Amino acid sequence: MRESLLPAAAADLSEGQAPPSEGHFTVLDPATEQPIASVADHDAHYALEQISRATSAGATWAATTPRHRADIMHNVYDLLLENRDRLASVITREMGKTLKEAAGEVQYSADYVRWYAEELVRPGGTYRDNPHGGSTILTKRSPVGLAVLISPWNFPMAMITRKIAPAIASGSPAIAKPAGLTPLTTLLTVELMVQAGVPEELVRVVTTTQASEFSATVLNDSRVRKLSFTGSTQVGSTLLGLASKNIIKSSMELGGNAPFIVFDDADLDRAIAGAVAAKLRNGGQSCIAANRFYVQEGIADDFLQGFSEQMGGISLGPGEEESTQLGPMIDRRAVQRLQGVVDDAVAKGAIIRAGGKAPEGPGYFFEATVLENVVPDSQAFQNEIFGPIAPVRRFSTQAEVLEAANDTPFGLAGYVFSENLDRALNVADALETGLVGINQGVPSNAAAPFGGLKQSGMGREGSAEGLEEYQEVRFYNIARRDTH
Repeated sequence: MRESLLPAAAADLSEGQAPPSEGHFTVLDPATEQPIASVADHDAHYALEQISRATSAGATWAATTPRHRADIMHNVYDLLLENRDRLASVITREMGKTLKEAAGEVQYSADYVRWYAEELVRPGGTYRDNPHGGSTILTKRSPVGLAVLISPWNFPMAMITRKIAPAIASGSPAIAKPAGLTPLTTLLTVELMVQAGVPEELVRVVTTTQASEFSATVLNDSRVRKLSFTGSTQVGSTLLGLASKNIIKSSMELGGNAPFIVFDDADLDRAIAGAVAAKLRNGGQSCIAANRFYVQEGIADDFLQGFSEQMGGISLGPGEEESTQLGPMIDRRAVQRLQGVVDDAVAKGAIIRAGGKAPEGPGYFFEATVLENVVPDSQAFQNEIFGPIAPVRRFSTQAEVLEAANDTPFGLAGYVFSENLDRALNVADALETGLVGINQGVPSNAAAPFGGLKQSGMGREGSAEGLEEYQEVRFYNIARRDTH
């Protein structure tokens, strides 16, 4: 990687430099298993220092006008897109996705900045009469205060940007902690935000491999008033426990187990294209990736044939190569876990229709895989796969598939393919998920409220609801006397 691509806070290791010194950790390229950069491994004391710096800056920022904040955020939007290629290259190198997907992530991330730049100049509030008379009730929204933002590795720019953007739009300061596997994108993104006019002290980045120590320390600080986390349900539950001590306002975007339902009356080509998109976006390493495929008996043979052919023809390789359709998984543990999912399904009677294994290294690759006749108690149906494995099961009736689709503690995303609009909407209503893609495999949008039900989380990101997560509602009761 050329040095100019790296954020200022990272030291380039791509030309064979010495390993990082004590107090630093190494970022690897998952396509080559080679080091990219060295990044500071901050401790809890450093995190507390950043809380002090951000809190001081937040008081000044909260006093600025919505128009001032919006203008700066529009500058951020422009600068992010000016640096699209640089950002996409960093995303690809540290996370593995193709450059095309990485460039799409840059646009998706910037869309959140633009959305909140436009939304913040329309502040919510009401003016209403007291039903009993004698006063008028005025409501308004205020910044929530210091926000701790913890993001995952799979969308290293989008996940942190859609947290930072509403935080600063609301007038709040923030501490951002990226995943240790992919810190470079967050460092570069915040660096560009500062260049665009965001106060340097307002958003502080803490890179660390000591995630538990970081969380326990910062969430014990009474100055923290907001927590936003994207990651596993297990970790989210732990963080909620820590946040409860100081009654910290929390939003959680957690695990998923998305059903992908294809009815006999679906458009076959559209269903297959949607299945490939919903499964292979980000290499399947997405919380809303289709996880369990249910196909009605009348269309199942044709769907499996077409779907398997397309998945079997997917080309693997480093994300920088133009011919690559599927990049590497994030690390070796992910590859080993995916092989275990396939082996478990096959041991229980599943048939491999495409893929099914990891090719020889270097790099953490796994083939695009289709499994037929997967039983409900297999790992592939019970757990979030987070990789390019598509387990398929046939179904007979709508009632049967809805019972199976909802038989999970998770409820983030679902997909329905049917040319019957009544059926599609009725099934969508019956699915216990926070979002549903109807006849499409990529439903996310910055203008829509993203989030899940059940153990998939609480709160929403995106849309007006996403800004409200960083605001507190206050009301003033104004006494009024009769002047007659």
